[in-house]
Parts: sequence; structure tokens; C-alpha cells
Amino acid sequence: MSAADEILDIVDENDQVIGQSRRGEAYERGLRHRCVFIQARDARGRVFVHRRTPTKLVFPSFYDMFVGGVVGAGESYDDAALREAEEELGVSGLPRPTPFFRFLYDDGAGRTWWSAVYEVLCDLPVDPQVEEVAWHDFLTDEEVEARLEDWTWVPDGLAAHERLRDYRAMD
Repeated sequence: MSAADEILDIVDENDQVIGQSRRGEAYERGLRHRCVFIQARDARGRVFVHRRTPTKLVFPSFYDMFVGGVVGAGESYDDAALREAEEELGVSGLPRPTPFFRFLYDDGAGRTWWSAVYEVLCDLPVDPQVEEVAWHDFLTDEEVEARLEDWTWVPDGLAAHERLRDYRAMD
């Protein structure tokens, strides 16, 4: 099954399931669905950063400071976070990601999804999926901040990053 054929729950503005759709159709029609964003940190506290492959359905070749993706139909945010983190990092046996918060991402141009933000410690050697990740490295928070203006970042990941930075500043 291709990524476009994956079945997603379609949700309303309150994150309540109102139907299901193929992923490709959800993207084409701008149907609101669910996504997870997981900030993976290594044992030194550095953030896993990657450039998406040019074949991705959304934001091809953009940089991202999160791993993650869509939540499948009937799947919980927590289960999707662990699945996506292990898939994209190419590891197994990660601890369950720690949930922080959810927000409704809306780019104003028909792309909207409920977004759950997590963090996970990955002290395993990563082997990212070549279909998903064209380049990767672990960067310090300062290195990430220094590249925010220079690299083209996925807009939803940038929104999650800004909210996570504000969330941590309140702690």
C-alpha cells in the first residue's frame, strides 16, 4: 500500500472523529486529520534534524527538527508517536515518547491538522529510512536556532518548534 492509500481519521475543529479518508484524498481536499511531531534527542541532548526526501507527499526536500507523521485510522496519538519515531529513526526499542501538548495547525491555505508534540530520548544508533530522510544529523539547540533563517523548514514543524520553545520557557 502506498502512503497515499493509507486510511486516516478525519476530525473536526475539536479533534473528534467525523469520518475516514485515504491520505492522498485528505491532502488533496484539505481534510483535517491527526499528526504527531516527536523531537528526538540523543544522550548529549542534541536534536535529530533531517531533510525530507523529494518524494514526500507534503513539504518535499524541506528540513525538519521533528520526526513524525500522520496518525492512522483508529490509532492513538501515543501509539503513532512511538511507531513514527522508530520508523523514521530506523530503530526499535525506543522508550515511549513523552507527550507535551496538542495544537491545531492551520496554514490558512487549506492545510490543517491536529498536531500532538512529543519528545523521546534516542541513545541508539539511528538508521533513517532512505524513503523518508535524505540527510540527517544531531544538532544542539543553538545550532538549530542558528539555521532557522537559512534553511527551508517544514512550516508545521516550525510551528511546533515555536510552540515547544514557548512551552519550555513556561516551565
